[in-house]
Amino acid sequence: ALYARLNEYGFLETPYRKIIDGKVSDQIDYLSAIEESHYVIAQANAALDAEGHFVDDLVACREAGETMLTSPVNVHYMDVAPSQIVSVAASLIPFLEHDDANRALMGANMQRQAVPCLRPEKPLVGTGVERTVAVDSGTTVQALRGGLVDHVDAERVVIRVNDEENVAGEVGVDIYNLIKYTRSNQNTNINQRPIVKRGDRVSKGDVLADGASTDLGELALGQNMLIAFMPWNGYNFEDSILISERVVADDRYTSVHIEELTVVARDTKLGPEEITRDIS
Repeated sequence: ALYARLNEYGFLETPYRKIIDGKVSDQIDYLSAIEESHYVIAQANAALDAEGHFVDDLVACREAGETMLTSPVNVHYMDVAPSQIVSVAASLIPFLEHDDANRALMGANMQRQAVPCLRPEKPLVGTGVERTVAVDSGTTVQALRGGLVDHVDAERVVIRVNDEENVAGEVGVDIYNLIKYTRSNQNTNINQRPIVKRGDRVSKGDVLADGASTDLGELALGQNMLIAFMPWNGYNFEDSILISERVVADDRYTSVHIEELTVVARDTKLGPEEITRDIS
């Protein structure tokens, strides 16, 4: 789930705001699933006053996996954010709270099966997590230090580092070599494209190049399509869909796949085997 981390024993733990004397503090404690079951935990959107006390006489909480209403004096912790309870994939679904649980689960699983489009397009409607997911996935190239973009081509980005960030004795130039048309373990295409131009000023952490399934530093698994919900001569009965010829012509859902094949040429008694594409 979001905000989770691994502790020193390899268990997942998630952050909670500590409640001291009935007041929600800014102290953050990380609890594992085992530790969490011993405490009463309030939801992140529970109403608070200006001083951090619960407004309502009864607060919606959970304890040992059970949801209940209890008095604020019994609450030990509070969630840090409403999105904390969902996974990374589920947090990418807009208006998740209005979706049927089964359909949301399907959508979350299908995102893991997406292949990179030839022309990625970031979503018009998003949740705000897209940039974080794209950066954390490691497919993009980020600036290690701030500076001025000195040179850009398809294969590399050269940045002249700011004087205050440069280390004495170094050249003061960062070169980022991009990955070009490389096969992934899933036989899809990895190709990094620069999104900065010469003369741009960048800061540490800025995205310099898009990777597979990212557009301008944001996750882009699909395409923004104009969709009509209507019957069309029975061709879209039940789960069937119709797409326009322009979708195919514009390569909207085209993806490039790279497969590595190996053939062995043996050295026989009659001489080495010949490899040819001409079969007669």
